Amino acid sequence: MTNTDDRYFYEPQNGHGLPHDPLNAIIAPRPIGWISSRSATGQRNLAPYSFFNCFNYKPPIIGFASTGWKDSVANIIETGEFVWNLTTRGLAEQMNQTSAMLPHGQDEFAFAGLTAKAGTIVKADLVAESPVNFECKLSQCIQLTAANGDKIDTWLVLGEVVAVHIAKHLLDSEGIYQTALAEPVLRAGGPSAYYGISEALRFDLHRPEV
Repeated sequence: MTNTDDRYFYEPQNGHGLPHDPLNAIIAPRPIGWISSRSATGQRNLAPYSFFNCFNYKPPIIGFASTGWKDSVANIIETGEFVWNLTTRGLAEQMNQTSAMLPHGQDEFAFAGLTAKAGTIVKADLVAESPVNFECKLSQCIQLTAANGDKIDTWLVLGEVVAVHIAKHLLDSEGIYQTALAEPVLRAGGPSAYYGISEALRFDLHRPEV
């Protein structure tokens, strides 16, 4: 770690030397992977993942990373299916409830007071209160490795979106999805930091024509 007049420098392998790791505060805010799944025996699971994003248009591929082989990963490997549910400001508290380390087999839907709705294509349940849901089929599950090839106990789960549910009030008269209207909740750094967005913060850029 080195302090200069205008830069703080560190090598992650030697620690960051700060009160909280800045990595996930810099790569932020991040969309939340609120993932619902079912085990092969039908047990429901619902958990939020802060390492989540979209990776491909056609076919649409989304993914999340799990530190450790958690119930979500185990269920998805068993069944090949999961659902992503949009976390909105009105659902933030319930999303946070589903991050609790409940005893194995306890239903996070019931614990957080959420309604489980049957999927159209997949057997995993949708969060009925969420205005957007993606039903997904597993495409890849990849164990991450360090640059030296060492395996890391983190698993990247990628899924193809095979069905999309959008509340109609989030589409304008031209059918364009209104991102800010949904009031999505975004994860930031630190143990408790989240952000929202608003239309007032929007700006537009168009790709340059060469």
